[in-house]
This record gives sequence, C-alpha cells and structure tokens, in this order.
Amino acid sequence: MVVKKEVEIGGRLFSIETGRYAKQANGSVMVRYGDTMVLVTAVASAESKPDQDFFPLQVEYREKTSAAGKFPGGYIKREGRPSEKEILSARLCDRPIRPLFPEAFLNETQIIAMVFSYDGENDPDVLAACGASAALVVSDIPFDGPMGEVRIGRMGDEFVVNPTQEQIKLSDIELVVAGTADSIMMVEGESKEVSEQDLLDALKFAQAEIKKIVELQNQLRSEAGKTKWVVEEQAIDENLKKDIYDLAEAKFKEIVYSVLSKEERASKNGELAEFVKSSLAEKYPEQEKVIGEILHDMEKDLMRGRILKEGIRLDGRNTKQIRPITIELGNLPRTHGSALFTRGETQSLTTITLGTKNDEQTVDGLMQEYTKKFMLHYNFPPFSVGEVGRMTGVGRREIGHGNLAERSLKQVFPADEVFPYTVRVISDILESNGSSSMATVCAGSLAMMDAGVPVSKAVSGIAMGLVKEGEQYAILSDILGNEDHLGDMDFKVAGTSDGITGFQMDIKIQGISFEIMENALYQAKEGRMHILGKMNEAIDKSRETLSPYAPRLITMTIAQDQIGLVIGPGGKTIQGMQRLFGVDINIEDDGTVNIASPNKESAQQAKDYIKKLTATPEVGEVYDGVVTKIADFGAFVEILPGKEGLLHISEIDVKRVNKVSDYLKVGDKLQVKLLKIENGKFSLSRKKLLIEAAEREAKKNKQADQQVTEK
Repeated sequence: MVVKKEVEIGGRLFSIETGRYAKQANGSVMVRYGDTMVLVTAVASAESKPDQDFFPLQVEYREKTSAAGKFPGGYIKREGRPSEKEILSARLCDRPIRPLFPEAFLNETQIIAMVFSYDGENDPDVLAACGASAALVVSDIPFDGPMGEVRIGRMGDEFVVNPTQEQIKLSDIELVVAGTADSIMMVEGESKEVSEQDLLDALKFAQAEIKKIVELQNQLRSEAGKTKWVVEEQAIDENLKKDIYDLAEAKFKEIVYSVLSKEERASKNGELAEFVKSSLAEKYPEQEKVIGEILHDMEKDLMRGRILKEGIRLDGRNTKQIRPITIELGNLPRTHGSALFTRGETQSLTTITLGTKNDEQTVDGLMQEYTKKFMLHYNFPPFSVGEVGRMTGVGRREIGHGNLAERSLKQVFPADEVFPYTVRVISDILESNGSSSMATVCAGSLAMMDAGVPVSKAVSGIAMGLVKEGEQYAILSDILGNEDHLGDMDFKVAGTSDGITGFQMDIKIQGISFEIMENALYQAKEGRMHILGKMNEAIDKSRETLSPYAPRLITMTIAQDQIGLVIGPGGKTIQGMQRLFGVDINIEDDGTVNIASPNKESAQQAKDYIKKLTATPEVGEVYDGVVTKIADFGAFVEILPGKEGLLHISEIDVKRVNKVSDYLKVGDKLQVKLLKIENGKFSLSRKKLLIEAAEREAKKNKQADQQVTEK
C-alpha cells in the first residue's frame, strides 16, 4: 500500500511517501521537496550479537551525480568513496536519530539515504535526515521518534526555512536544526558574528517548522506504520549491584572527588574495576561485563550528583571556570605560521601554508563546481588520547570537527582583493581531554595571525556541557572528555568579540528548554571572551610581514582583450615568462593576474614585463629598445614585448649613415623615440634623441657662460 503525506514548508511542498520503493527494507520512504528527491531505507538485524555492549548504528548518505544530470568528474565515470559533503550530510542524519533509539536496543542497524533527483536549489541533506526518521517511524525497528530537520537562513530581518542555494549566499545565518515536537536535538551552522539572541530566535523559528514535519510522520505512522519489536530491558541482579556498591562506592567517591589528570583517573578507575571483578569472580562468574556497566553508572551518578549538589567538577573547577591556557607562536621555523594552543589537557599544534591560485581546492558534486581558497584540515592521531590505533585515513569525526572549525574561522578570512593567497590550516591534536575542535578554532586563529594573514578579528571557541536531573540542572563551561561522555549536552560555540561565527550542539536527552539553551549561550559568551583575552595577550593583530619561506604574490589587472596576448599562442608567452623569471602566473577571466614567486624581486620583474607587454605605445615617448633585425634600409627595434618598430637608416644618427651595420647589430640596446604610428606600424628615431641631447648640452653651456660673464 502506497501512502503519501505532504505539507507546505517555506512556500514549497514537502512530501513523504512509503510503500512504493525498496519494500524489502524494514522501512523505506521517498522524501521530496521541490524537485529534489531522496530515498531513505532503514534495516536492522533481527537479533543482536552475543555479549555486544554498544549500538552498531551505521548511517550512509550518497549523492548520485545523475540526480543533477551530470557525469562524475575524473577518468572513472562512476561514483567512488563518499565525498566530504556526503560524510558531513551523513553526520547530520546520524547525530539527531542516535539518541532516540532505546538504550537496550543493540541490534545492528543501517540507514542508507540516496539522492535520486536534485533541482539545484534544495539541498538534499536535511531531506535525508527527515527521511531517516520517517523510515524508522514506519518500520518495526524500535525508535522513540519522530524527529524533523530544517535549514534556517536569515535575509535582512526575516528568517527563511530551507533557503535555496542563492538565498544562503545572501544570509547572515545558516544553521541546520533537528528536533522532536518539543525539543531541539541538534544544531550545526555558521553565522556572520550574530548575537546570542539572534541564534535563539532562529532556533525558535526552526522549532515551529520542525513540528510540521513531525506531525506529518505521525500521520504516516498511523496509516502505514508496522508494529515495533519489543525490546527487553536487561534485568539487573540487585544482589550483585549491592555487592558492587558495598565494595566500590566509597572508593569510587574518593576517586571522583580527587583532582586527577585524565591518565591518573583512568588508571585508578581501572585498578578499582579489576579489584571489584576479582573480588566477585567466584560469587558471580561470567559477570565481568555487567560489573563494568554498573561501575560506569556509579561513576556517572557520583560525578553528576556532586556537580548538582556542590557545583564542583572532576578537576575541582566550578561550573564556569576555564582550564589554564598556554599559547606559543612560531614554534615551527619553516612553516609559514604556527601556534601551539594548550587548554588543560587538550592541545592543538596548528600550521599555516600559503599558496597560490593553483593551490585552490576544486569541489565537484551535485552542485555547480566551485573552488575553495581557505581550507582547514583536522587530524586526531591515536596517541592524543594515549591509545594505540590504526591510522587508515581521515575518519568522519575528523571531517566533522575540521568542518566546524573551518566554518567558524572563514567568517574573518580576508577578501581576495586584500589577500590573494590560498590558505591551508592544519590542526594536529597532540592531546585531547575535551573539545579539540574548539582548541583548533583558537589555534587556527592564532596561527593565521602569526603567518601574517590579515584576519579581521581573533576567533575563539568553547565547548559547553549540561547535567540535568528532573528540574535541576547545571551548565558547564569548557567541558572535559568525561563530562561530555557522562553529561547530557555538547554545545560548541565559536566567535569574535562582536558575535558568533560557528556553533554545533548535540543533545543526549529530550526536554531541554529554551531557558537552558539561553543560559548556556550567555555562559558560553563569558568563557569565549575569557579565552579571547588570553589569545590577545599572545598576539592581538596579524604580523605585518610574511614568513621568508612563504611565496610572494603580486596582483595586477589587465584588459580582458589582452589576456590572449599575455598567454600567447599555445601558452608560449606566459610559459616563457614563467621560465625567465622563475614565477607562477595565473590569469582569471576578469583580467586579474596573480604572480607568485619565492622572492618579491622576481615577481616585480614579471609584473613590469606584463605591463610592458600590455602597454599601448604612445607617440613622443622614449623607449629602451633592442635591435632584433638589420636591413639595408634600417633596423627593427623591439620597444615593448612583442612590439617592434622601424628605425629608418635616416633616423639612426645626425650624420649621414651609409651602412646600417656600421652602427648597429642584432642584440644592441638603445633608446629610441616613437615619431608616428601609421596603419599599426611604428616609426622610430635615434637621431631625434641625439639632436635633443645636443640642444640640451648647448643650452647648458650657454647658461654656464652667462654665469661666468656676470661674475
């Protein structure tokens, strides 16, 4: 049975249909908005694997270029591994649905979203997230949804739901918001230094639109939903629990209440777990996994209880304190800029590389191909958390964290006409205990200033946490890794002294009010300003000079009809200049010429050459020329690159010249004056300059004689 439900969102029809496509999946829907269509399927294994203690959820998002009537780029005309855009879109589906599965449900589950039609205006990523929820809602897979997801922009003072690609370019806010009918679950986005109140208003606007999508899914479920599988909660042996608490509660409380490093705390937790397991091994054989789970919950309860009752955290801070910050600049002498930012036990070593137009990244996919001149790459090696791990390439988490930091920093990146360089920021996380992405924002801002990138302002970032029990809650500034793991919220906010530039929020519980979010945003601003103060003490403006190892760029503009002249037939002219001066020259369609060189002198020489090449000869001007050919009637002299004139035999000297070769040979350099231009031909004179020089000398001698007479 085919069931289709639709509602108007942002002036366009939003529809979800089930029962037509992929009917062997546990649940499948086709989501359509405008002419963009995404098929989303949900499939789960009938049983979980024995002794499995985690939820194996896999979310995949794929864009087929055929959806936009395009061929894939490259030699292999078939889609390959997922692009960065596809990975980020998959995360937008994954993060809001993951907390909505029952805790006891551990069956392997896979969500696949496939874009089959793209209209060039409506981004399929938010449709895929809505489809993931809808596919789970109509399936027999246990799921505490539905949830909806929308993109919000703002043009002027008006918020726009699911803005088109053109509207996004004009917006000062772009955020993706996911939530249930009464709670925000996830926020991801960027903005042009907006206020906390602006962001709250955008979230409230989004919530109203999300409710429409949630109601649509409820209608779909009522007509096409399957009966859900029953998830049996694991029964806890109360005697075992009591014995564990008798053995460990006092000792665990001592650990939780002690100020310890991450490594020390992990070591003591491990020792205690080993003690409890060995003590109870005989009485409760084969219960190691359950004992570990109860100890985990004990630590969680003790940590959260102390925060709510006393306002004291694992490392002894109160809820608003920021960990100690140290900053070092220019540690790496041969990079173009670097910064070592350490906050508590989180550390980022960030480097800057300056490049040319040729170093820009080309991005291709469903949307029109474009280039990026500012890019940030984030790396999280296993040693940063004291672990051994396989290094098999960049993971989804690294791409997501890098994207958040890039979006936060790009708002202050200089315009092309101010700074024509391509910039690559690389953040290597050397230590991690809480919010390495926000450390990347701080380190990236500092490193760009160290490199001399003229950013408009410094940007700092902070991660906020939440502990909530009933109506009682505590908001935590600059959270630790354990506070993220055992808490209820991870809210990252980045910005300048004038406003927010980037944000990301994940909620692990339902029922967070706008009051809590408002308090979290303003507490985040306090922390952000504190961190900015520390950064400004280290460096408060960009350095005035670039690294001696950075390429030197000179930009100039030529007329568009002269581009072919500079390039030359088959690129001969431009290639010759690049070899002659040791530079890299790039010419854009509007006539902008970027010249890059290891040193400024070579770049300037190339610029001067292009000026001469594109200059228009003027009658009466004097030129430094080179003889290119000798003839019986005169010599041909190149006065500008590619422009030759005739120096007639009668114009070579003031005396009669019988033979040109008696005065000139090929390669001679001489000054000539342009006498006239006829039919594009240039007539030159050396004799005229000699006569003028003689007249000046005679005048000078006459003035000298007069001065002698007067004396």
